[in-house]
Amino acid sequence: MAAAASQPRVMVLPLPAQGHVIPLMELSHRLVEHGFEIDFVNTEFNHGRVLGALAEKGAVPGGLHMLSIPDGLGPADDHTDIGALVKGLPTAMSGRLEEMIRSRKTKWMVADVSMSWALPLATAAGVRVALFCTYSAAAFKLRMNLPKLIEDGVLDENGNVMRHERVQLMPPVNAAEIPWVSLGSTPERRRTNIQNVLKTNRLMPLAETIICNTFMEMEPDALALLPNALSLGPLVATTSRPAGHFLPQDLACLTWLDRHAPGSVVYVAFGSSGVLDATRFQELADGLALSGRPFLWVVRPNFTTGVEEDWFDVFKRRVDGTGLVVGWAPQQRVLSHPSVACFVSHCGWNSTMEAMLHGVPFLCWPYFADQFCNQSYVCNVWGTGVKLCRDERGVVTKEEIESKIARLLGEDEIKARAATWKHKACASITKGGSSYQNLLKLVNLLREQ
Repeated sequence: MAAAASQPRVMVLPLPAQGHVIPLMELSHRLVEHGFEIDFVNTEFNHGRVLGALAEKGAVPGGLHMLSIPDGLGPADDHTDIGALVKGLPTAMSGRLEEMIRSRKTKWMVADVSMSWALPLATAAGVRVALFCTYSAAAFKLRMNLPKLIEDGVLDENGNVMRHERVQLMPPVNAAEIPWVSLGSTPERRRTNIQNVLKTNRLMPLAETIICNTFMEMEPDALALLPNALSLGPLVATTSRPAGHFLPQDLACLTWLDRHAPGSVVYVAFGSSGVLDATRFQELADGLALSGRPFLWVVRPNFTTGVEEDWFDVFKRRVDGTGLVVGWAPQQRVLSHPSVACFVSHCGWNSTMEAMLHGVPFLCWPYFADQFCNQSYVCNVWGTGVKLCRDERGVVTKEEIESKIARLLGEDEIKARAATWKHKACASITKGGSSYQNLLKLVNLLREQ
């Protein structure tokens, strides 16, 4: 559909991380389908990665304009270090972003909540803003409640846990598992996280609405506490179109899946940013082998540290015929494949939504940020998965992995609940569903001048 002259040009601004680019790219596709011109702004580093991963010609539709801005880091710097990026992005991007807004006559911006520093800049330029939440509505509400948790003495202003207790929100989490606490690998980074949230929370009233990648039936209690939120999820790309991945996908794994019986394969993937040390990695490998089940395991570059290449080569030869290891998988197509029985996951929000959409039960292995909240949802609220427990060293052992795989695949009630949630998720995004209706509300809002 051609863009009408009266329709505004919408700028989309994601945090430069894989889990943030993917859902905002899917939202952009849906807005293009409604006739909008979308300016999708990546950092230069991620712009090149996204375009490089789009193997097929014509993957970027007309109406979606891929733009880029420097991130302020040098050629020798680690552009995947989100902590370093977040600290320098406002200074590095603000001037160029303001120029882009004015030159492209932007009327609306959809800004990642993790890029909230851009709200004053946008509103000063006369741009109306919709915030996009890349985590659950519950995690967003938890973010807004951080000042109260500090006031109540659960945390201090540096992100240190003062009272080790269960925070009774939806879903409940331990104080140490609050996203901006668990994300801090050092005291300084934890303090930076908390202070950044406290600062940017004060900017939230500049946004006219909050777009949430969830659906009403999934988080009714949390969404009831966010009266200006529009739940549009699951924002999951169709299997036929690109989703903004940074790495090329190994499509050969789909042929491998075709050779396996329905509900037989264990799918293992830990997202784009987490890292396992040698001990945890080797325990995972041995646990998968011990299970005796066919498995598809995504081991992206830099996923582990300290594992000898010779050891891993021996492991792959040992499981040849049973397990397949790939560098990056087309996750949508994998989760929708009938041979997949369960998903060993870090419980990132995108992966959580994707598995819910396809009715795949979880084995939960979170390690930072909102992943613990998502695990609590999966295990304590929705009942669609099982928690993998760590030993006294903080390690998930091969025996634990073997045991929980066997338990999950024998739990018919969990499978039934996962199938029920698949039906609800699909219904929400079809015509007349809650997310479908909210998308139309967003479209009408963005058409306002």
